[in-house]
Amino acid sequence: MHALRWGILGAAKFARQHMAPAIHAANGAELVALATSSAEKAQGFQAFCPSLKVHDSYEALLADPGIDAVYIPLPNHLHVEWSLKALAAGKHVLCEKPMAMAASEYAALIEARDASGCFATEAYMIVHHPQWQHARALYQAGEIGRLIHVEGLFCYDNASDPGNVRNKPDTGGGGIPDIGVYTYGATRWLSGEEPDVITHADVDFENGVDVLARVSARFPTFSAHWVNSMRMHPFQQMTFVGTEGVIKMTAPFNAGVFGTARLELQKNAGSADHPPAITEQRFPGVNQYVLQVEAFGAHVRDGAAYPWHLEDARGTQSLIDAVFAKARGG
Repeated sequence: MHALRWGILGAAKFARQHMAPAIHAANGAELVALATSSAEKAQGFQAFCPSLKVHDSYEALLADPGIDAVYIPLPNHLHVEWSLKALAAGKHVLCEKPMAMAASEYAALIEARDASGCFATEAYMIVHHPQWQHARALYQAGEIGRLIHVEGLFCYDNASDPGNVRNKPDTGGGGIPDIGVYTYGATRWLSGEEPDVITHADVDFENGVDVLARVSARFPTFSAHWVNSMRMHPFQQMTFVGTEGVIKMTAPFNAGVFGTARLELQKNAGSADHPPAITEQRFPGVNQYVLQVEAFGAHVRDGAAYPWHLEDARGTQSLIDAVFAKARGG
């Protein structure tokens, strides 16, 4: 099996802690190069990948013929620019979410992907995790009947870190771009539906970025309510309530970091004498970042099915655009 040779644009903390080790560990992948002008930051990557080649510019890495694919963990406002440059250089692209700051920007990405013959997509890792694949299979099999309502919550607190890119408007910061993509996109992916209308968008802003968003939407066959915040105690949960059962996920997004991935299927409404039947499934020891890299490579090499494409990411960004328009009185 030909190993896909990877380069990383930028020495982001998230890349060092999660994606670079995942590329290094994944079957069918080889971490080859990093682009950074900081020798100190490069050392953090070389600690687990001593053979790593370090380029002092992004352009130099893209010009390296020994690299097949690039992972882009740059600040949000740079994603489209460097994804397009990587595709123009003939590299496959896995870019952090959100891949663009507006749905309209996806037209250029899709055109460049198709023209280059390379694969390009957003790094939406949750769809590779078996807990989400199991949840979607349960829903499609009718285990909860007709979906009536979705509740999603994902929050953390970075108020003490004003210099963080998520707290800066000029780098595409904000809670919705950072974590709303998960509550919104997961709802879309599991249900297979797109929202008809955003019915409510109560969004608090600080320094030009959203820090707390309470959003409600109507889909063709169900309603949804999501809360995302960068000013709350860390918590995450997704609940899908149907006519015949409930799917609840307690670590849906940062499985293994926030907690063990655990999925509950509740059936039969029950009563005091007959409590609901609850089936629990846990998914310990699963690294969704490694699975993402392996799925990416299998798609590039063999055309294997891949669960998240640019068109899927564009759908979530369209929802995000609609939320902001509603919040601002649109």
